This record gives sequence, structure tokens and C-alpha cells, in this order.
Amino acid sequence: MLKKILKSYDYTLIIAVALLSVFGLIMVFSASMVTAVQIYDQESDFFYNKQKMHLIISAIVFIIVALFPYKAMQSNKFLVPMVFISLFGLIALFIFGKVAGGAMSWFEIGSRSLQPAEFVKLSVIIYLAAVYAKKQPYINEFNKGVLPPLAYLILAALLVAVQPDFGSAMIIFLVAAAVIFTSGMNFKNIFRLGLFGVLLAAPFILLLKDKIFAPYRMGRVEAFRDPFGSEFGYQLSNSYIALGAGGLKGLGLGESIQKLGYLPEAHTDFIMAVIAEELGAFGVGFVILLLGYIVLRGIFISLKCKDAFGSLLAIGISAMIGIQAFINLAGISGVMPLTGVTLPFISYGGSSLLQLSIAMGILVNVSMFVNYEQKYKNKNEQTNPEPMELDSEKTFSIRK
Repeated sequence: MLKKILKSYDYTLIIAVALLSVFGLIMVFSASMVTAVQIYDQESDFFYNKQKMHLIISAIVFIIVALFPYKAMQSNKFLVPMVFISLFGLIALFIFGKVAGGAMSWFEIGSRSLQPAEFVKLSVIIYLAAVYAKKQPYINEFNKGVLPPLAYLILAALLVAVQPDFGSAMIIFLVAAAVIFTSGMNFKNIFRLGLFGVLLAAPFILLLKDKIFAPYRMGRVEAFRDPFGSEFGYQLSNSYIALGAGGLKGLGLGESIQKLGYLPEAHTDFIMAVIAEELGAFGVGFVILLLGYIVLRGIFISLKCKDAFGSLLAIGISAMIGIQAFINLAGISGVMPLTGVTLPFISYGGSSLLQLSIAMGILVNVSMFVNYEQKYKNKNEQTNPEPMELDSEKTFSIRK
């Protein structure tokens, strides 16, 4: 039994995550060397050592979660504490939180920091996947099947937005939209839900207009329109220079010029610009290829999974990684205004890496159950056929 389970794990997915994480650790060291010395008055390997510890802890957590049966997360014994802890964490920020980057988004625990919003992204995926999976028999009843689960989504996203962290709030809404769209509800209810969301968002936009239209945020829009002519375009213009300097092969690992004080947040938001400058198109392609594989593999798993909960989990996790990667890459390349969103598995940050490790552990576990059923369970059923039974979870398939 154990041997069959181990054989069912998706090792290509595990290898892709490991390669990205180790590559990210190397690039964090390269991108942060000068920043650590000049700005933080630390040794050049300061951020590297912290990220290495983050990676070790995340790897251990990943293994534990990958071995934990994902279906257990659908029970109220798991969901209720998860919802209350996530909301309590967001509320507690307004009392005990630390301001960084203009937002009160962090708890400072000794020399470490924890960002609750990162874990709320995953909590929303798990909650919506679990509730909409249970509501499959009446998924098209708007008042009973569609609306109730959204209370947690709206409250969590609002608490993140008022920090203010609009980048994370936007990701939470987009990922939730991916889960909702693939949950099986009809297009009529999706349209009604979209209209409801617009009407609900209007008063909150008015309430938060001072934060939404803050000068530095409008400066990002101005920099997006004219990075070299705007006083706010310093980050983006230096990102362009880094992206263009690398060419096909790059200047060489550790040879970036823009990280020498010209490119702010080189080891976090703009780490891909350093990768482009040092390793060229080959380095950028390597990262995009692996991220793309993880996203597409997650979608493939969701299509193969016959269990509604597992399928929605897989699509939500894939959407989270894909959306976050797109927003980061679009921001540093000038396709959209900067949002402060980091690049999954690559950028410096313990909270992000830990949350992604938990998410990938869940995805790997879903994949294992799918592979196990295909390889062994179905084979046993063919050998010993039983009368067919109709079940909402067994017949579930996400919207194609």
C-alpha cells in the first residue's frame, strides 16, 4: 500500500518546485548582496542566510502537507478554525502590526516577520473549494448555493485592502473568481454574481478612496505611462535598463549593475530584472518555463480529479501562482502599473515561500490521489466490477 502511494506522487511537479526554490535562493543572494551592506549595514549574505532558513522550514512543511490527506481539510473541524484564525490575524494587525512599505501588513516576531495576507490567499481557496464542493447538488440556487460562501471572501479581502495592501486584495478576488467560475454554477448566476460584486464594491471604493488614490499610488500610474519622464518612474526605468542590458546570455551571475543601488527592492519585487541582467533571456525563460509548467500541471490535475473539492483546490492554487507571476512580470516590464506583488518561489520573503510550500504540498497530495485512483483503484474495479453508483463528487468536472 505504502509503495503504491509513493509511486503515485507527482515527482516532476516536486522537482519543478525544488528547482525554482533553489534558483530563487541563489538569485536572492546575488540580488541582495549590495543592499544588505549599503542599506542594512549587514554582511553580504544576510538575506541569503535568512532565505535559506525560510527554504529549509518551507521544505519540511511541504513534505508534511504533501503526506496529509487533502480531503480532511473539507471538514468543519478544519475549516472553522482556519477561517477564525485568518480573520483574527488580519484584525490583530491593526493593534500589533508593523508598517512596512506604507502598509500595516506584518507581525514582527523577533528578527522575523509574518504577513497574514499571504496565508489568507490560500485560506480563501480552501474555504471556497470546500463549500462549493459541498453545494454541488444546488450550486445554481443563487441565494442558497452561490451567495453564502462569499461573506468570508468579502470580509477577508476588505481587511487586507484597508491595511492597505491592494495587490494582495486583488489577487484574493481574482483567485476566488477562478474557483467560482469553475465551480459548476451556470453563466446566469456568474453574471448576477459579477453585478452583485460591482454594486458591493462601489461603497468600499468611496470609503477607501483616499488610500486608493494616494499620491504614491497615482505616481505608479504616472510612471506606467511615462517611466523616464515621471518623477515616480525611478524603479521602472531602472528595471527597463536591467531587462535590456542582459540580452540573450546576460552579463554573468553576480554581475548586475542595476542592483548596485540603482534598482530598489532588487531581491523582492524586481528580482526578475536582476535575473534578466545577469542571466539574460535564458535565465528569464528558465523561470517562466517552470512557473508555466506548475500552473499547467495544476490545471491538468484539476481536470483529471473526479472529486469536486480536489479539483477546485487544484484550479485555485494554479490560478494563484499564475496570477501572481503575471502581475509581477507585467509590473516590472511596464505592461501594467507596479503593485508590489512578488514573484512566486523566487523573490525574497518567508511568508510567501511558506504559503507557496503549503499550497504546493496540497496540490501534490491531490495529484497523488488522482494518480493512485487511475493506476490502482480503477484497475481493481475493472478486475472486480461493482454496480455503478451516481455521486455528485464522482461525476464532477470543472467548467472547460
